[in-house]
Amino acid sequence: MNETPDSFDLMPGAADSPVILHVPHSAREIPAPVRDGIVLDDAALERELDHITDAHTAELAAAVAAAADVAPWRFVNRLSRLVIDPERFPDEREEMLAVGMGAVYTRTAHRAPLRPADADPHTLIDRYFHPYARAMTGAVAERLAATGQAVIIDVHSYPTARLPYELHGDGPRPPVCLGTDEFHTPPELLALAEKAFAGVGGVGIDSPFSGTYVPLRFYEREPKVTALMVEIRRDTYMSEPGGPVGPGLTRVMSALTTLVDAVSR
Repeated sequence: MNETPDSFDLMPGAADSPVILHVPHSAREIPAPVRDGIVLDDAALERELDHITDAHTAELAAAVAAAADVAPWRFVNRLSRLVIDPERFPDEREEMLAVGMGAVYTRTAHRAPLRPADADPHTLIDRYFHPYARAMTGAVAERLAATGQAVIIDVHSYPTARLPYELHGDGPRPPVCLGTDEFHTPPELLALAEKAFAGVGGVGIDSPFSGTYVPLRFYEREPKVTALMVEIRRDTYMSEPGGPVGPGLTRVMSALTTLVDAVSR
């Protein structure tokens, strides 16, 4: 890879593992020049980070990597999604633009101003979004070359109560929501995930969040790249909105490890 990974880390797993645990929203760090473009005061920004960060998901992925029979690879965003959101389309295809939350957010989770309405997103997209996408594309290509397949497990969490930015938050909010893609999520992968997370307290499909992340080079083109989004409701493993982990984290870690082991066989 040609990019300097100052805003993300690719942590190797076993040479024969097809699995990449993708952790895009776990961090709170915002570089000073980016902070200067955010209109919230420090206290309001901390509150926003509490609500919007998928807290402890990087630690969860690290624990799974250590416990799995075949260690998965990990691709972890080291910057807050308030810098850029690597899982959004960087153009007009992104439906979250309707609430000011495209690749570069202009609104908060409560739809308050985050950046000036006339803020130009292209500097942040060029500096952070495109290098991230290139690096993740390279990581997936390497797993394809090494194992003949790549399995992206997208690790997220979500709040117990709906936040105002959610476009599709009217449906069920199960302890674990599995987000799927018609092209990239085969029934076998979904079935393995449903079985693995059955003991966490209940599993739902595509509610309140749907879809999963696949780099655009492979999106709807390469069936050997499969993907699943795992959204863990935060009250199952932590104190909300941005508090410490609780005893439920062990159960979630065990379930995700079970899924990684099943996919790696």
